[in-house]
Amino acid sequence: MTVYPLPEDEVQNRIVRRQIERIIDEGTGDTRDVIVRMASTASQKRTLVDLASAVVQDRNMALSARDILPITFEQQQRYAQAQRPRHRSSETDSSLATQVATRQVRVGMRALRREADASLRPLIRFAERHNIDETTMTSFWTSKAMRMQIKKEELAQLRELPALRDVYPNRGLRVPRLVQPKHIPTAVEEIGAASWGIHRIGALAAWGAYGVRGTGVTIGILDTGIDPDHPDLKGKITAWAEFDADGREVSGSTPHDTDKHGTHCGGTLVGGNASGQWIGVAPDAKLAATLVLDGAKGGTDAQVLAGLDWLVNQKVDVISMSLGGLVLGPEMPNTYTEAILTCLRAGIPVVTAIGNEGSQTTGSPGNDLFAYAVGATDIRERTAGFSGGRTQIIHASSFIPPEHLPLPYSKPDVSAPGVAIKSSVPNGQWEVFNGTSMATPHVAGAIALLLSATDLRRKVPAANRAFVIQDLISGSAEEYGESGQDHRFGFGRIDILRAIGFAKSLGY
Repeated sequence: MTVYPLPEDEVQNRIVRRQIERIIDEGTGDTRDVIVRMASTASQKRTLVDLASAVVQDRNMALSARDILPITFEQQQRYAQAQRPRHRSSETDSSLATQVATRQVRVGMRALRREADASLRPLIRFAERHNIDETTMTSFWTSKAMRMQIKKEELAQLRELPALRDVYPNRGLRVPRLVQPKHIPTAVEEIGAASWGIHRIGALAAWGAYGVRGTGVTIGILDTGIDPDHPDLKGKITAWAEFDADGREVSGSTPHDTDKHGTHCGGTLVGGNASGQWIGVAPDAKLAATLVLDGAKGGTDAQVLAGLDWLVNQKVDVISMSLGGLVLGPEMPNTYTEAILTCLRAGIPVVTAIGNEGSQTTGSPGNDLFAYAVGATDIRERTAGFSGGRTQIIHASSFIPPEHLPLPYSKPDVSAPGVAIKSSVPNGQWEVFNGTSMATPHVAGAIALLLSATDLRRKVPAANRAFVIQDLISGSAEEYGESGQDHRFGFGRIDILRAIGFAKSLGY
């Protein structure tokens, strides 16, 4: 099987050497807590990354959200029935879903697991040769990576592994701040039937027009946990897992929230109207919830990667991640790229917050090329001042083919209501908060409505499903700011009523 990428060239070797040297020099003590990522053995992933890199360049020139709507389902079928894969359908087509369909990219869950097993095998053999204690290692199949507590001299020897691709510190992650607005606009209070965000993105209208509220859809959420007894959430948590700082599942854990953050985000995803107002975008959907951030101690990259593994194993339909770590520069870390790619290839969009540090900043994983990043808007359709966004630049990568480098791309992808959002908090209460954390579940919930209103899961193969979903959500957005994608709104503020309409007119 062909290994891709093939970063045995000197550029990639230098990148890995610098990563290892920096971790050794900056840490203290004799051991280092690291995440080690290995090479992928997927030729299909090469095709996908090639297409994505090219489409990003087209999107930089797109002047309208409508430019990225996917081709019709009938056209997808024609491409699938063709005996030979097509080349890119158009040099100016900005829909990744269209390009994936034309190249007939296919993959199955078993194939994804086989790839991961094959990728991690050399690292496991390395650990055996050096007698590294198994209890200090945790593997993450979606990211083809392993968390290791490793001695400095063993870490230095790791760079001799030909299949080594990246080495990162197991970063600590903070729980995003929950900020209550000092003043709630009158226009927010006057919308009595629902939280204003539910109304603004067209969720209420979609419930009435199409008779759908998320039935049959499972949303995965990575957060501080969730209160299963809240009256807006009771009976909606179908699966639960808690992970420790090493990325290991905590045995015997039962659903609970270590903060307010997870319950608030969960309420925006699937909450009901126990308060007298509807607070959830998809109130009939279910949640597979994970605790990957402790309200008092925060979390780690290993916890989040473990949570992603678990959610893919649960076969969720979409993942909501209102978390991340601040990244100040234009370069973005690859810590989550492989895991997000695996989710996409399994048909699962990964919806992420772009961060709350304002213009020209972003957070990881929201700034990852393959993440579906969300900025925040207020009731007057202005971007929130705290909402992040900028142009990222990939200069060197173990993912992106050299012919596409350097690769600039813009984040966020879309925006959604994230100011003065009312939702559930533990102990049967409700509170109003600001943040891109609040905007993110609006988008993941909208995807749940899209799936329940269409035949996307039945008609579109998993390898292309996430891209069709994302192109429909982005392509139907209400456009504000600059023409095309910008640093504040992305392609625009989402409109799920319009997205479902486009999906149906295109045959999905």
